[in-house]
Amino acid sequence: MHPLHFSILRLSLPALVLLAGALLGDLQAHALLAGAAYTGWVLCGPRKAAPRLWWWLSLLASLVLIAQLLPGFTPRVLWPALQLSSDAPPYRLRLAWESLLVASTLLAIWDNDSRQTRRWPALVACALSTLLSVPLLALALDVVDWQPKWPAFLPLWLVLNLCVTSLSEELIFRGWLQSALIRRWGAATGITLAALLFGAAHLPFSGGFAVVAALAGLGYGLLFHLGARLWMAVLLHGTVNLLHLLLLSYPLKLG
Repeated sequence: MHPLHFSILRLSLPALVLLAGALLGDLQAHALLAGAAYTGWVLCGPRKAAPRLWWWLSLLASLVLIAQLLPGFTPRVLWPALQLSSDAPPYRLRLAWESLLVASTLLAIWDNDSRQTRRWPALVACALSTLLSVPLLALALDVVDWQPKWPAFLPLWLVLNLCVTSLSEELIFRGWLQSALIRRWGAATGITLAALLFGAAHLPFSGGFAVVAALAGLGYGLLFHLGARLWMAVLLHGTVNLLHLLLLSYPLKLG
């Protein structure tokens, strides 16, 4: 695809998300307006004239959206509720329009870093240690138990997990937040602070889950920093989530 055509496609994605949500009846009028205002601010706001104001408001609005704090957005149910694990509540596969909007909007302005600093032995070690340590910590903290399964909706779940959940969270916490923190305070502090904030965002689920998420965030952040490619963090994030789904209590252990 021609680079110009690709850029036009990226810029049109947020509008297509809002249009699809409205046509399906999942976005009320005020939600549609709020989504359009968010997209307009991020894409056309005073990025150069008032960079700090633009950055902070874009970040806060993105966090509010992925936390699903704005009324008027109705998730699209893609699979009815199923009891995936005997020790967890039923799980319903849903598309969160807010997360999809954030992913498509931030992706439209994402400037892929072209630095060639990949260190493959370190990258592999980081990925493998994250894939091993995160589930083990979750088991140790009794957030989950061993519950292997193979859900029928796995292909659809994989698409949502990578293209909506993992992409939106990595764009915010690694691409947006960690990059700024590293520029201000250096790599070690920036990666750690971003991981702690990522863990704090999971506190509504449980304290133990927030600790596990913070450890996972360290792995995602280090991989992103070493590899200089956001897709690496997205892929690792999605793989950790996949291990959670296939091997452990899902979504989380009750009690």
